[in-house]
Amino acid sequence: MNSGKELVERLNTSDETSRIEAKKGSAIDRSIMETVCAFSNEPGLDGGYIVLGVERDERALFPSYEVTGVANPDKLQSDLASQCAGSFNQAIRPEIIVESIGGLNVLKIYVPELPASQKPVYFKHEGLPRGAFRRIGPTDQRCTEDDLLLFFNHNETFDSALVTDATWEDVDEDAIRAYRTLRARVNPYAEELTFADEELLISLGCIKKMRAQHI
Repeated sequence: MNSGKELVERLNTSDETSRIEAKKGSAIDRSIMETVCAFSNEPGLDGGYIVLGVERDERALFPSYEVTGVANPDKLQSDLASQCAGSFNQAIRPEIIVESIGGLNVLKIYVPELPASQKPVYFKHEGLPRGAFRRIGPTDQRCTEDDLLLFFNHNETFDSALVTDATWEDVDEDAIRAYRTLRARVNPYAEELTFADEELLISLGCIKKMRAQHI
């Protein structure tokens, strides 16, 4: 694991990257949590680092990051751990370390990439695909329905291939109810049982896109 000092040096060399994000860190806000979600989800990234207590000098021509420190590292750690445990459809357990750089405390957070079987992570009050994020370059991008295929369809066989030109009207709602009943017998706490029908079918690789929402 890289030290906080090494991460700041890399920021000043190459700016924020797909694996490093710098934040002022006055509070654990939505932006930080989106980065946690993105690092957890992005395939092949092996997770990423968030450094709290570091600010970019926007006036500088080249990347220039200054250690400004965090005022209350204990509270920030507690808030981050609580939000990672409760904000998403499953608990995220980042590694959080307080380091002193130049006499100022910074929080170094390592968010591991989750196994494929546990993806995608998403904000549970938003659902899929809107509540899931990916890490694209130095940015956190909200997932689209096409992105979900990356998580749910790893190996396509003849039996799992989608039927061309099939529509929602071709789906047997009795079959969905039967699946829910049988799945609940095996594991009444299975995560997919909390999904709406369309989200359930996407998670199982049965459909690729949700129906258009008409206002």
